[in-house]
Amino acid sequence: MNSILSVLARRLATTTLVLFGVSVLIFLIARIIPGDPARIALGPRATPEQVERMRETLHLNEPLVTQYFYFLSDLLRGDLGISLYTNRPVMTDIAQFLPATLELVLLAGIFMVAIGLPLGALAARHRGGWPDNIIRVLTLMTVSAPSFVWAVILVLLFSYYLPLFPIAGRIHETIMIPPVTGFMLIDTILAGSWDGFWSALHHLILPAFALSLSGIGQAARLTRSNMVEVYDQPYIEMAQSYGFPEDRIARKYAFKPSLIPSLTIIGLDFAALLGNAFLVETIFAWPGISRYGVGVILQKDLNAIVGTVMIISATFLIANIIVDLLVAYINPRIRYAERSK
Repeated sequence: MNSILSVLARRLATTTLVLFGVSVLIFLIARIIPGDPARIALGPRATPEQVERMRETLHLNEPLVTQYFYFLSDLLRGDLGISLYTNRPVMTDIAQFLPATLELVLLAGIFMVAIGLPLGALAARHRGGWPDNIIRVLTLMTVSAPSFVWAVILVLLFSYYLPLFPIAGRIHETIMIPPVTGFMLIDTILAGSWDGFWSALHHLILPAFALSLSGIGQAARLTRSNMVEVYDQPYIEMAQSYGFPEDRIARKYAFKPSLIPSLTIIGLDFAALLGNAFLVETIFAWPGISRYGVGVILQKDLNAIVGTVMIISATFLIANIIVDLLVAYINPRIRYAERSK
């Protein structure tokens, strides 16, 4: 337990430093993007006096160091300023849009684990056989095409030609659910609406599966590769010579050691889904943080740009911390190494 806490403490310290570096970097990038944020916010008909007052309000006339300290002090208070894109507090926008993307990404992550790992294990167990060949071809296809291509294909197949899934939105338009957490599946349960729950899940499956396909292929290919290497180890040959059941060898002696690199890649892919979800959210009209982020970038909304990037970066780092803890739990050598430091 102490070793796990040691891993957590080290990762939290590293995460704090990384977030500080990200805040500096994205702050500087947002300031050097061409265009005057005050002019963009007020529109082309604003007078020079109005633009100047807006620049003073946003501290744009101050030196960059002063501007950053204003931003950092507001950030530590949980204040990301007002969005010039929506004219609302940035935190309000993030609280509205982030749960939709997290719900989408979480289900995509479940698909990656629940489908990718078993496919890789099945291919490794039957390496060289027809299941292995079929899985390798399918996973190569999923990795080769980006998520938005699969989103279009899935919409055509399962929403147009076979109308099995809805094409847009988070829930059927006739079902009204009061927002509590922002997570539609949870809010429908809190409201006691099982029809709403199944409708929300029905709307969620197709975009989440489209978003996860590339990760499924990568997880399957990596798991297969790792398990094939493990199968060549002497202790596997010894277990086979002693007549251990193949299911036990595959599950306990080959699959578990292969989980560590697979979980690491899945964690990175899962965190990256937040930034890669824009086109999938656009195709399915999903009101998520990725679509919001692209919109504020096009409007050069400084407060919203920095806030969105910081939230996505924090989520990325939290996902990495969780993966590190899982790896430390699975691999005793990492725990012992942390304990000896």
